[in-house]
Amino acid sequence: MAENKLVAEVRTNFGKGAARKFRAAGKTPAVIYGHGSEPRHITLPAHEIALVLRHKNALIDLDIAGSAQLVLVKSATKDVVTQVIEHVDLIEIKKGERVHVEVPVHVVGESLSGTTIDLEHKTLKLEVDATSIPEYVEAVFNKEGAGFHLLAKDIVIPAGAKLELKPDELIASVVITAAGKNEEPAAVVAEAAPEAAKAPDAKAD
Repeated sequence: MAENKLVAEVRTNFGKGAARKFRAAGKTPAVIYGHGSEPRHITLPAHEIALVLRHKNALIDLDIAGSAQLVLVKSATKDVVTQVIEHVDLIEIKKGERVHVEVPVHVVGESLSGTTIDLEHKTLKLEVDATSIPEYVEAVFNKEGAGFHLLAKDIVIPAGAKLELKPDELIASVVITAAGKNEEPAAVVAEAAPEAAKAPDAKAD
């Protein structure tokens, strides 16, 4: 995952009133945690951080008063009505450090006609290098029919990453749809028709 570069400002004013003033000025309050150090309170440019947060597990290269700091987005809170980002929690990251993250599962390909793909896990937990977090992992299908199971061991993950799930854990399966069930009798008749054509004519008594 590419790193995002943002300029942060140290903040010394706290509380709801101060937070409202920051947001009115186009800044989003944030806190950096990690590595046994005291939490650091900063603000981030609101528009830029909103764009960054469109991606899960976003990695940010912060410039804080001329000092570089690599951080990973832990969580963010939004106003339920305006959808404005009110606060962001960040985790301090060091180069080469491994982290535990959840990444989305993207379905690639499709199943056989008359079936659908049922995802048991929409996200998967990975232990991975903090600077190599994938945006997603792929569940690949190639016209498989009903009853096909895709397991954790079938998911391709980045080199060096570790999937925090048992290899035989079910990730997705192919199931028949209602339309597919309705098509089954017609298919049987179609297959039986050629055989009926081959049968000898019955002799009249």
